Amino acid sequence: MQRKSFGNMQCPIARSLERVGEWWSILILRDAFYGLTRFDEFQKSLDIAPNMLTRRLTALVEEGLLERRQYSERPPRYEYHLTERGRDFRPVLLALLAWGNRHFAPEGLSVVLVDEATGQEVEPVLVDKANGKPITQRDHVIAAGPAANEGVLRRMELARERRERAAQS
Repeated sequence: MQRKSFGNMQCPIARSLERVGEWWSILILRDAFYGLTRFDEFQKSLDIAPNMLTRRLTALVEEGLLERRQYSERPPRYEYHLTERGRDFRPVLLALLAWGNRHFAPEGLSVVLVDEATGQEVEPVLVDKANGKPITQRDHVIAAGPAANEGVLRRMELARERRERAAQS
């Protein structure tokens, strides 16, 4: 059975999942943020089959999240480094970290985000860049953008109608 492609859907979430939605890809990106760059480092960290790791690294390079740099000619060996697009994925990883710590850490926190200067634990929060206020479900909604097609417009209209009904109850 062939996997459905989300690449042509007019939804930034679906298009993003097309690039990184496979769990190995997200874990490879996590390890790249930890400073891993070499095939053997990723393989050891993730305990992933070499053929699967090769496929995932190739896909991340093709999607522009990692770049491949040769560090040895004989035998040919490569390192994988985050690109700007890959580095832009960091807030997504931090959101997953916070969500996982909040809902899926019954044994306690094994990984936390800290202020490097103070060592104090911090909690990532999504904020509006313009005013610095936290993005909340009460005050912010997802809306159709200027390039929205009919399907997106319908979906957003249905969401607006549901919000209005919920507010009336």
